Amino acid sequence: MINLIVILLLWVCLISYKIHKSLHMLQQNLYNSENRYLKWIVNNCEKVFLRIDVMMIIFIPLLVYIGSTMLNTIIFALLLILSIYKYNIYKKEDQKKEKKPLVFTKRIMRLTITITILLLIMILPMFIWFREVDLNVYYIKLITINYLIYFIVFFANVVNIPVEKYVYHSFKSKAMKKLKSMPNLKMIGITGSYGKTSSKNILSDILNIKYNALPTPRNLNTPYGLIITINNHLDKFDDIMIAEMGAYKIGEIKELCDLVHPKYGILTKIGTAHLESFGSEENIQKGKFELIESLPEDGACVLNMDDEKQLNYKIKSKCKKIWIAIDNKKADFVAKNIKMSNKGTEFDVEINGEKVHFTTKLLGYNNIYNILAGIALGNYFGITNEELQRAVNTVKAVEHRLELRANGDITYIDDSYNSNPIGSKMALDVLNLMEGKKVVITPGMIELGKKQYELNYEFGENISKICDDVILVGKKQTKPIQDALEKNKFDKEHIYIVDDVKDGFNIINNIKDKHTYVLIENDLPDMFNE
Repeated sequence: MINLIVILLLWVCLISYKIHKSLHMLQQNLYNSENRYLKWIVNNCEKVFLRIDVMMIIFIPLLVYIGSTMLNTIIFALLLILSIYKYNIYKKEDQKKEKKPLVFTKRIMRLTITITILLLIMILPMFIWFREVDLNVYYIKLITINYLIYFIVFFANVVNIPVEKYVYHSFKSKAMKKLKSMPNLKMIGITGSYGKTSSKNILSDILNIKYNALPTPRNLNTPYGLIITINNHLDKFDDIMIAEMGAYKIGEIKELCDLVHPKYGILTKIGTAHLESFGSEENIQKGKFELIESLPEDGACVLNMDDEKQLNYKIKSKCKKIWIAIDNKKADFVAKNIKMSNKGTEFDVEINGEKVHFTTKLLGYNNIYNILAGIALGNYFGITNEELQRAVNTVKAVEHRLELRANGDITYIDDSYNSNPIGSKMALDVLNLMEGKKVVITPGMIELGKKQYELNYEFGENISKICDDVILVGKKQTKPIQDALEKNKFDKEHIYIVDDVKDGFNIINNIKDKHTYVLIENDLPDMFNE
C-alpha cells in the first residue's frame, strides 16, 4: 500500500499541471464550441501526446516484463519525478509566452470539481480492493489516466452541460426581468465581421455627450456576455445599452437579438472573418444581417454603402435604413475632404444641409466609418451638430485597435486585438503615413478557412511595399507571408522569425532608428503558440 501512496502523490503533482493546461485550452476554445477544443487537440498532437508522457507508455511493456513490483515502483517514481521536472520547465516557458492566463471563473471551478470526482471514481477502487499482486496493473491504470487527461477534461465538460444550462437559464431569467423593468431603455445592437468593438466604444463616446449610454464591456459579445452586462452593469440611470454581437455561425446573432430585442442596429463591414466556422461568405452575410432582420418596423439601422455585401443584400426588414459611406456619394452621411496624418484625422460631413467639420485623434479609414455610424445614429437620436463635433473630437482610442503608444524613439501602432484582410491593409496604410523607419510584427491572420494562405500571402505582398523590417511570429503560421516577401524580393536580412512576440520586441530595440514606427498587427491567443 505504501508504494501506491508514494506513486499516487507524485502522480497527482504531474496531472495537476496537465489539468491546468487542458482547462486553459478548453477555456480559450470557448468550452469546445463548434468542437474547437477537439480540433485544437488534433492540431497539437505533439504537445498533447508526445511531449513527455510517451516515456510512460513505453514503460508499460517493461512493467509486465520486469515483474518485480519494487523495481517497477522505483522506475515509475523516477519517471514521474523526471516528468514533473520536465513539465515544470515547459510550464515556465509557457508562462513567458502566455498572453491570457486561465481565468478561474465559477464555471472552471465547477469543472474542476467534476474532474476531481471522475478521477476519484477511477482511482478509489485501487484502495478499496487493494492487492499487492495487482500493483503493476494499478501503475498501468495511472499511466493511462495521465495520458488521456485532455479527454477526461473534455468528458467532464460534457457531463457539466446540464449544470451549465441550468446556471445559464437562471442568469438569463434574472437579466430578462431587469430589462422588462426598464421599458424606456434604447437597445442598440452592433455586429459585422470587423470593427465591432471599436464601433461600439466610439458610438458610446458620441452618445454620452447627451445620454447615459452603457456599452458591453471589453468583448463580451456572446449570450453570457450580454447577460453579465445586464445583471452586473446596467442600472436605472442608463438611457441606452449598446450590445456588441459576435458569431461563429448562422443563427447566433438571431439568438442574441431574441435575448435583448434591439430596436436599433449598426452593421460594420462584412468580410471573411470566421469563414472556417461559417462555411461560406454567403453564410457570413446572412448571419450578420440577422441583426437587421430582427429590428422592429419603428426601429432604425446604420449600413455601409461602400460595402458591396451590404449594398447588394435584399433586406426584408421595414425599419429605417441610414446609409454611411466614404466613396459612395449617394449615402445619407458621407465623409468628404478627408485629411489624415500621424497626428489624427479630419473630414467633413453634410448633416441636414449643413457642412460640419470633424477632427479626431483616431487613425485609419475603419475609424472614419465607425465615427460616421456614431454621427448617423447620434443625429437620429437628436444630438445637435455642435454636440456631435465636440463628441467626435474627444473620442478615445480603443485599446489594441490602431492605438498609438510612444516609448522613447519607438512609436507603437497597437492593432494587436485582432486582424483581418481589410483591417490589416488599413493598418499598413496608417503605418505608411509615418515619417521614419517602418516595422511590422505579426503572426498573420487566422480562421480564414480555405482562403487563409491566399489572404496571408496578400498581406505579405502589402507588407513588402511599405515596411523596412518584418518580424514574423511563428515559422509555420507565417509561411504565406514569408513566401510573399521572398517572391517580392524583400531583403532577407530584414526578416526576423521568432517563436514568441516578446522576442520580437527585443529585436525592435536592436534595429530601431531615431524615429521608428512599429505596427503590431494581431496577437494570437495562447492556443496558437507554436
